[in-house]
Amino acid sequence: MKEVNLNKHERLDDLLCNDMQIIQSAEVFSFSMDAVLLSHFCSVPTKGNIIDLCTGNGVIPLLLTARTKGNITGVEIQERLADMAHRSVELNQLQHQIRIDQGDIRHYHETCGYGQFDLVTVNPPYMRDSTGRQNINEYVAIARHEIRCTLEDVIAASSKCVKSGGKVAMVHRPSRIAEILMIMQQYRLAPKRIRFVHPHVHKEANMVLVEAISDGKPDVRLLPPLIVYEADHQYSEEIKRIYNENNMKVESCNEHEQQ
Repeated sequence: MKEVNLNKHERLDDLLCNDMQIIQSAEVFSFSMDAVLLSHFCSVPTKGNIIDLCTGNGVIPLLLTARTKGNITGVEIQERLADMAHRSVELNQLQHQIRIDQGDIRHYHETCGYGQFDLVTVNPPYMRDSTGRQNINEYVAIARHEIRCTLEDVIAASSKCVKSGGKVAMVHRPSRIAEILMIMQQYRLAPKRIRFVHPHVHKEANMVLVEAISDGKPDVRLLPPLIVYEADHQYSEEIKRIYNENNMKVESCNEHEQQ
C-alpha cells in the first residue's frame, strides 16, 4: 500500500476489498450500500472498457477491479471529490487500471468519443433540484440533487458513452422508475434487468437497480427482490454473501447514508 497525504478533515477507510483503502471526508458525501450493490449487480466484462459516471470518491471503480481486468474510467464533476478518487487510486496502486477524470458527464463523450465503453455504471443524484436542500453543504447537495445534471442528462450521457450492444447499469430511487424506463427508451437503451431493494421484507423498496442494453430488443426481466434486513434486524444472507464475495464487511459502509 502506497503512502498518501491526507488533506484536512480527510480519513482513510478500509474498503476491505482486496485489502484496499479509500479516502473519505465527513465534509463530503461518503459512499454507501447503493454503490456496493450496483457494483455487484452490473454485468461486468472480463476485459474491455468501463466507465463510471458521477463517480464521487471513486468507490465503484475500486470495487470493480475485483471483477474485471478491463480499463476503468471514473468521471466526477466536483474537483475535490475527483482529487480524492485520484489519490485513492494511487494509494491502492491501481493507476494501470483506473483513470479518474474531473469533468462534466454531459460533455465527456466529446473527449472520449462516442460509443467507447462496454459498460457504463452510474449512481447519480436521486433528487430533483426542486426538492428541499436547506442546510446541506455544497458537496452533499450536488451529490444528492440534480444541480449539475438531471436524470435525462445522466441517461443521455450514458447512451453516448456506451457501445451498441454494451450495457448501462444504474441505481436510483423506485419513485423514479417510470421516468428511468421512459428516458432510457428515448435514448435507445433497452431495459433488460430490474431489481428492487427493500430494507425489510414487508417494507416498500427504497432502491432500484436497472441494467439496459444499447440498441437492444424490448425484453425485460424483473428479478426477485433483494432484502437488506432479516426480521431480527440482522443483515440478510444475500447481503452478507454480496459483501463476502468482495471480501468486505457489511459494516464498511452505511446504507442509511444513501442519497
